[in-house]
Amino acid sequence: MAASNGLEGVLLGMGNPLLDISAVVDEAFLAKYDVKLNNAILAEDKHLPMYDELSSKGNVEYIAGGATQNSIRVAQWMLQTPGATSYMGCIGKDKYGEEMKSAAKAAGVTAHYYEDEAAPTGTCAVCVVGGERSLIANLSAANCYKSEHLKKPENWALVEKAKYIYIAGFFLTVSPESIQLVAEHAAASNKVFLMNLSAPFICEFFRDAQEKVLPYADYIFGNETEARIFSKTENVEEIALKISQLPLASGKQKRIAVITQGADPVVVAEDGKVKTFPVILLPKEKLVDTNGAGDAFVGGFLSQLVQGKSIEDCVKAGCYAANVIIQQSGCTYPEKPDFN
Repeated sequence: MAASNGLEGVLLGMGNPLLDISAVVDEAFLAKYDVKLNNAILAEDKHLPMYDELSSKGNVEYIAGGATQNSIRVAQWMLQTPGATSYMGCIGKDKYGEEMKSAAKAAGVTAHYYEDEAAPTGTCAVCVVGGERSLIANLSAANCYKSEHLKKPENWALVEKAKYIYIAGFFLTVSPESIQLVAEHAAASNKVFLMNLSAPFICEFFRDAQEKVLPYADYIFGNETEARIFSKTENVEEIALKISQLPLASGKQKRIAVITQGADPVVVAEDGKVKTFPVILLPKEKLVDTNGAGDAFVGGFLSQLVQGKSIEDCVKAGCYAANVIIQQSGCTYPEKPDFN
């Protein structure tokens, strides 16, 4: 089914497709594997036994994830127009890879996965304690994405068709070359390119790759923790302003910075001014888990942006989507959105 309202293929995402292995755990589990709540890291050897241990828990769930893929799926859900969004990333030729393909298809996303012959599909351990989450990603196949896949005519066609291209910072660890190709295309073709700071470790350890590509970004998203680490200062409003005023690549007119702060207001910096927007507060007993909240915010925001809506409407939709997602396990949602 193709979109009939001019939205077909309007939004493209590229990133690390991961199958979330999500379970409620306790503080002792976090301590055992030396992980912190509200953080996202790449798995080291000491974390590897965690995946089997999570899988053996009675309450374990398997959910198609990966930050950019989550945002794209949520945008697709909000738009309710089959084929409005597309996505690229690398999976393995295995059971989890098949699950990923059927999840994308069920969501109405046009997914062109690169399938790696050797590596298994990437997984992300989601440890939930008291509704808060800690993410430990074992990229495996997701780490094998190559720009050769992007350059194939049938895949580059998705880039050509898209008017908005979103890539989370996590992809900087995998294929900075692919990001650069797409960012330069967006600048040359007057398209909107959007990025996310994604995690403290990206801002700390992948700074060079990040600084190369951020000048191309018309929009930069992040949460307060990432923003503070990125700018090494505390005041979120000042940081948003600073991010919006970072150097721009040639052909770019301006940048908008959007920083979320959990239950605190969303901060938007544009044209040297800062605005704050309250979020929809949720009673603690309704919170299931915060996994995917930031991704969902971006997805909701994008769903309105691609329709030419105001920043205020974009933020409203972002807050709506995040509010829905935190009342569900992982980045999942009811059949239809109830947003107007």
